[in-house]
Amino acid sequence: MAKDEELPPLEITLVEPTEKNINVLKKLNAHIFPVPYQDKFYSDCMSCVPFTIMALYTDFVIGAICCRLEKQPDGKARMYMMTLGILAPYRRRGVGVKLLNHTMKLAKEDPNVEEVYLHVQTSNDDAMEFYKKYGFKYLETIKDYYKRIEPPDCHVYSRSVNDWVDLEA
Repeated sequence: MAKDEELPPLEITLVEPTEKNINVLKKLNAHIFPVPYQDKFYSDCMSCVPFTIMALYTDFVIGAICCRLEKQPDGKARMYMMTLGILAPYRRRGVGVKLLNHTMKLAKEDPNVEEVYLHVQTSNDDAMEFYKKYGFKYLETIKDYYKRIEPPDCHVYSRSVNDWVDLEA
């Protein structure tokens, strides 16, 4: 199978993180990402439900999108997409697209959210291609953004929520 070949999409259920299942999200992120996330990260996630959501496949959490709303001086908010991750065996099965679509639709419906932005490690070509495919634009590179991983630099991507088109419509 070619690296960019898509497999048949998985039928997933979206589940909100709660105090009862937050440890599942913590374990998922520990498995997917090269950095440990502190309690503040998960506090931000919980304060941003339903934008933050997990993907359930056959009673097993296989992916999640974690967000935080950042208030702006004008009273509006920017949404920071802190993480979007899928366990490796389930990638290229439409799970990331469903998570992104869910969050972007909600952001578009929220009159206070105008923009979503995120950081991508400069070596993560797959993630950069994914975000570009869905209309995210490169803004800048931040040197030494990451403290404990190589390469330490990241790219910042952003997009407006106003022109988001529901991918499931």
